[in-house]
Amino acid sequence: MNFLLRIDGENVVLRRPPLGPVPPGANDMAREFRILSHLHSALPLVPNAKLFCADPAIIGAPFFVMEYRPGLVISDEITSDTIEKWADPGPIGRHLGDRIVGVLADLHAVDVDACGLGDLGRPDGFIARTLRGWAKRAHLSWVDTTPPDLIALLDWLDKHQTTQTNRSTLIHNDFKLDNIILDPDTLAPRTLIDWDMGTLGDPLYDLAVLLSYWTEPTDPEAMHQLRQMPTAGHGFPTREQVADQYAKISGRDLQGFTFYRVLAALRLAVVFQQLYRRYETGGTDDPKYANFDTLALGLLRFGMDVANGHHF
Repeated sequence: MNFLLRIDGENVVLRRPPLGPVPPGANDMAREFRILSHLHSALPLVPNAKLFCADPAIIGAPFFVMEYRPGLVISDEITSDTIEKWADPGPIGRHLGDRIVGVLADLHAVDVDACGLGDLGRPDGFIARTLRGWAKRAHLSWVDTTPPDLIALLDWLDKHQTTQTNRSTLIHNDFKLDNIILDPDTLAPRTLIDWDMGTLGDPLYDLAVLLSYWTEPTDPEAMHQLRQMPTAGHGFPTREQVADQYAKISGRDLQGFTFYRVLAALRLAVVFQQLYRRYETGGTDDPKYANFDTLALGLLRFGMDVANGHHF
């Protein structure tokens, strides 16, 4: 939860966890404050954190205060107003796609030791641990019956687990367009937000998570139902073009990248099934959650399509 405050004539943002129970390790305000306060000098796109308070007696939860950077946030669609402002030649999606990849490559190039984040998280064994974690969450999320595509997906991941060891970098862990605040006139990135899951890990996993949200025009219905990023139109590059561009900028080898893509697909399917379980058990009455179980099954099926080479 984010609140705009004005202190001594300056606009700042107070950030705290959501109301209600918070799962262990989630919405970690201390972790996010540490990342922001150290990373700002190395990657100025990251807002500067100003104050952290661990005492829940103050407002009911730990919180921190950071600088406020207003701008445009694009989630599932690009408004006509934004399109009308776009005066540059070429598709607006191509421009945004290039900017997204550039920000991700810049993030992964940060010298974590130089900015004091070299001991963040547990980079050794990151991918194996991530696979085990999402497999466990998957079994807890489908409590009554295990979907055949989940069994097939977990089996494929187990047999194809990458042996490639990429040098660990700082990763965002939920990198996508709506976490980049843009200049409303030029669409240049102004800030990169939502760092509560940031850690040291495999940068190709960060790329795969981004591409798990990246819908293409010919994708199956489940990917269009995601409504996370407007990449199915407006001239956005394909997922494969994004990956190729990232490899070119970063100099990283994408051999074996299909494993990362399938792991990220599993992650996304489990997230939506978890949200459905929250709805089913009365944790929320938001009607948009009611069909997330069907969406989760569709995402599992798409994950198998990626594993079998039918989609990138």
